[in-house]
Amino acid sequence: MTSTSKSLVIGVDVGGTFTDLFVLDELHGTARIVKVPSTRGEEARGFMNGVARVADSAADIATIVHGTTVGTNALLERKVARTGIITTRGFRDVLEMRRRDRPQTWGLRGSFTPVVPRDLRREVDERVLADGTLHTTVNLEQVRAEARSLLEAGCEAVCVFFINTYANPENERLAVAAVRELWPNPHVTSASEVLPEIREFERCSTATLNAALQPVVGSYLGRLEADLRGQGFAGELLVVQSNGGVMSCQTASDLPVRTALSGPAAGVIACAAIARAAGFPNAITGDMGGTSFDVSLVADGEAALAAQTAIEFGMVIRSPMIQIETIGAGGGSIASVDASGMLQVGPESAGSVPGPACYGRGNMRPTVTDANVLLGRIAADRPLGGGLLSALDAKKARQVIEEHVARPLGLDAHAAAEAILTVANARMAGAIRLVSIERGHDPRRFAYMPFGGGGALHVCAMMREVGVATGIVPRYPGVTSALGCVIADMRHDAVQTLNKPLIEIDVGDVRRRIDELAASCQQRLDSSGVRFDEVREVIALDMLYAGQTHTLPVVLADAGKVPLTAASIRASFEASYTAAFGRVLEGIPIRVMNLRYARIGVRPKFDLKVLAPQGQGSTAPLGTQRVFHHGQWHEAMRYARLELPVAARVEGPAILEQADTTVWLEPGFHAEVDAHGNLLVRLS
Repeated sequence: MTSTSKSLVIGVDVGGTFTDLFVLDELHGTARIVKVPSTRGEEARGFMNGVARVADSAADIATIVHGTTVGTNALLERKVARTGIITTRGFRDVLEMRRRDRPQTWGLRGSFTPVVPRDLRREVDERVLADGTLHTTVNLEQVRAEARSLLEAGCEAVCVFFINTYANPENERLAVAAVRELWPNPHVTSASEVLPEIREFERCSTATLNAALQPVVGSYLGRLEADLRGQGFAGELLVVQSNGGVMSCQTASDLPVRTALSGPAAGVIACAAIARAAGFPNAITGDMGGTSFDVSLVADGEAALAAQTAIEFGMVIRSPMIQIETIGAGGGSIASVDASGMLQVGPESAGSVPGPACYGRGNMRPTVTDANVLLGRIAADRPLGGGLLSALDAKKARQVIEEHVARPLGLDAHAAAEAILTVANARMAGAIRLVSIERGHDPRRFAYMPFGGGGALHVCAMMREVGVATGIVPRYPGVTSALGCVIADMRHDAVQTLNKPLIEIDVGDVRRRIDELAASCQQRLDSSGVRFDEVREVIALDMLYAGQTHTLPVVLADAGKVPLTAASIRASFEASYTAAFGRVLEGIPIRVMNLRYARIGVRPKFDLKVLAPQGQGSTAPLGTQRVFHHGQWHEAMRYARLELPVAARVEGPAILEQADTTVWLEPGFHAEVDAHGNLLVRLS
């Protein structure tokens, strides 16, 4: 069951229904997957149950890399620590004013409840001007008094957020030191330490959410690490960040806001690596789970990064993260006919509990999974999740589809089920167009890579809808995020605001700042105790023309080799601007807003060919399955997907089964197994 030496590297992704583990044995060059039920609210228990299935002793494990949704769920459910804010007098409402936006575009009313109520947002005398000039020295007695008052009000965490600290953090530094002296736990966040960047609301929101998450994520990771150490684990526990890199457990506890998109980010990193190895540097990924469909774009082998995201309305996190678009179109998305007679699918979901109607757990409304079961694409007599869910109730699926969709629309049950999938597919295709066409990319130049439990059921439909020529179904679609945990490098990002015209930039000062950021990020790498094959850096500037609002990220090409000069910075900006907008603007001054720095510790990689099927395998079908497609029944051949050898070819219609997903190969499509065990799907 286990190896005799400490050679196991494990990626763990905790989802709403299952906890997925990808297990790499570096000594023997083998890989396997493990799935166990998740325990919502007690995620550490499902995690430990999975680890127990991997090895006789946790001492056999060298490294565990964890993609966690604990922070995301805490924010979405507002189950965060009671948190206070100490801020500059007159600025207690920055968190509530936001960017003068509203939850709904139309209408006169809207509601927003900030994470920190107004009575816990306290003001003190201090002021720094926008150019960094110290106007009013901070009153530390007021700071201490407000900190004690917040403790008496039951606060477990506190955020110190002063105005203009990106230009001069001295007042905030003194105040944070004073608060930390009297605060009874380590949950004191300094906004200038988390985000020393211009824009007051974004800095306040990011730092406040970090403070509110520290007790939640810190206690979870602390319990997890203690449980692992108690079972003899002596290796490294790492956590995936939203930027697709990993960080140490301590860094994750200090900066939990960087775990906001931890799980989805790991999946995209895995897809990028798998697609590159398969010869497709350009890929669009589609993660279809029970509740959502997450789409991202990989261009030239690299996942696209966004500067910020909103977990939900008003909860903005400004930190580099993989650009992911999410819509409510998962297997549990509920189908209904609205008052106008239009069929709608999502965003409401049956979730994992009670789940789709066919689970037999009390839900009496139709879902996407119910439609797939009724149409024969998921066999009701073969349980999902490798036996973790019992056989499905096809009669219940038919009953709810007839009641809620077929009768209101005047259709028979099978036509109604196809209509549900047509609407769901159209919504998912719209999300794919959003990350490709609407950002200047032709999806026909990209491969489409579905993962998650439900993605492979819709691979052919997505290819038809969007015009993609090749679909790549990875070897283990349902545990792709766990695989990404094992693949991901360690990465730390930092930012500093410059906010000057290009002609006033002191290149020597910029180089000094780069050296300081490099040293700070390297310290984080060194403290992790992880071995790296190499260390790389990415240096970029946020730039714009004078008078513009939005910045353009400009990566300084070969910053370590090409001398950094005002001329080289201008050339890089004009090249980036031309690539984005087709032209440059003559005669308008250029402004440099922020310096961004990333230091990447490249972890040892394994050959993805360990995922390929071993031995002769088998191309013999398991039988046939009746599938309803485009208004008629087809006899689809059934195959054990993981038994298919390299170079095996399967013609549609076919059903390819494995423990973590089902692949539906439509008529007119074929699939081939490549050298890495992927299914390459194309039109015949």
